[in-house]
Amino acid sequence: MADHQQRSRRRGQGELEVLVLSALREADGPETAGWVQERLGGDLAYTTVITILTRLLAKGAVTRERSGRSFAWTPASDEAGLAAHRMRRVLDGESDREAVLASFVTGLGPDDERLLRELLGQSRDEGED
Repeated sequence: MADHQQRSRRRGQGELEVLVLSALREADGPETAGWVQERLGGDLAYTTVITILTRLLAKGAVTRERSGRSFAWTPASDEAGLAAHRMRRVLDGESDREAVLASFVTGLGPDDERLLRELLGQSRDEGED
């Protein structure tokens, strides 16, 4: 009984998105929804995989290209790029951008603050070239 409950546990949308993105990152190139479904062990319905991929497309996390009568899917960027994209989306959704950035920066630890300053300095230097 416990094993059945474990298997039938409903996963959250975010968890499924992570699983699908992880599968696509392991691919050698663009892959179909059927490949993703198979890679995840086949316990997700094909329509569920399509729904997740479509949501990821809307979020800019994947791209797709026509492949016969269906699509082949590719992650839009690596994990760091996807995390940065999520951070920008949160920031874009706030009315007081300055307050959000200020709160974020003041909450950084010394090592992260130093790293951010270095990155901002590099960005500024590159803009002068």
